[in-house]
Amino acid sequence: MNDSSWGAQPHAGYWGPSDGGPVQGAAPAGPAYDAQHAQQTRPMPIVPDVPAHGGDQDDDRGAARPGGPLFRDEKPQAQPYGAVPQKPDSMPTPDDAQQPAPVPKKSAGRDLGAAIGVGVGLGAVIIASLFVVKAAFVGVIAVAVVVGLWELTSRLQERKGIKAPLVPLALGGAAMVVAGYVRGPEGAWVAMALTALAVLVWRMTEPPEGYLKDVTAGVFAAFYVPFLATFVAMMLTADDGAQRVMTFLLLTVVSDTGAYAIGWRFGKHKLAPRISPGKTREGLFGAVTFAMVAGALLMEYVIDDGTWWQGLLLGLAVAVSATLGDLGESMIKRDLGIKDMGTLLPGHGGIMDRLDSLLPTAPVVWLLFVAFVG
Repeated sequence: MNDSSWGAQPHAGYWGPSDGGPVQGAAPAGPAYDAQHAQQTRPMPIVPDVPAHGGDQDDDRGAARPGGPLFRDEKPQAQPYGAVPQKPDSMPTPDDAQQPAPVPKKSAGRDLGAAIGVGVGLGAVIIASLFVVKAAFVGVIAVAVVVGLWELTSRLQERKGIKAPLVPLALGGAAMVVAGYVRGPEGAWVAMALTALAVLVWRMTEPPEGYLKDVTAGVFAAFYVPFLATFVAMMLTADDGAQRVMTFLLLTVVSDTGAYAIGWRFGKHKLAPRISPGKTREGLFGAVTFAMVAGALLMEYVIDDGTWWQGLLLGLAVAVSATLGDLGESMIKRDLGIKDMGTLLPGHGGIMDRLDSLLPTAPVVWLLFVAFVG
């Protein structure tokens, strides 16, 4: 086909009614059109304007008729002659465009119903044993220590292959708590030393590979769980021992509650993001405030010979030690690659997930009670 059959000076800016591309050879209207070349142009066949996928609905959705762009900011593309462009599978509607993106809701991350139920149940057991028979509460401490040791040694073996001997730890841990209650600090230290020695000897019955890491983990577990728990038993030996233990437990719970309530509602600045991303500086402020107020009230009205200003210092110390204990437990769990130490307590995790704040706080509270009221 020679060039003369396409007409003179085609205009690329002219668009046919339905083919979606520039029509070469179509005669544009206007003064630039040369009438003498009109007979050399071929007539353009009429293509019916067939709507794609449903008539007026396309107009409502902003889609153009065949031959035009689907969206206003989209450039038309050339298509084969006489082809009808297909409608995309999905097109935005005005309603979709106006709907705002859903805002995610804050989540507590725990089953609060189960957590509250378990907390109430544990509180009932503690109160019943604490104010009825002191020896029964010592038994509660010993059981918690043994279960905590089982959780800790199990996770160490599962995640790190460390086999800290559980039998000498459990027996020595229970004996440590009883010795602290009966003989005081001297009994606790002696029981701690004997437990560490038992761990070293017990591990000798197995092959030497991994001996050092196993006994190191065993001695750490003996100090971290039963030895620190012994200070709770030693608080109980005072004349107002039940009130001292209750004050210790309440202040720790109030500190955790204040941190949770204020941090969840107002927390923006991370306290230790690499250790525990959920903890905030605002939460720490809430823990300190709640604990100091509760400490002033408890020392003034519950503890014999206590004063409100001593309670302020006690509350401050509890908030700091409880937070550090929680961060320490978080470090252990991060190293092990786990969220909770166990699943024994619904809504809480394991026993160790509840002891994380209590264990390091016990010696601090015991020491301040001795310094303030003897």
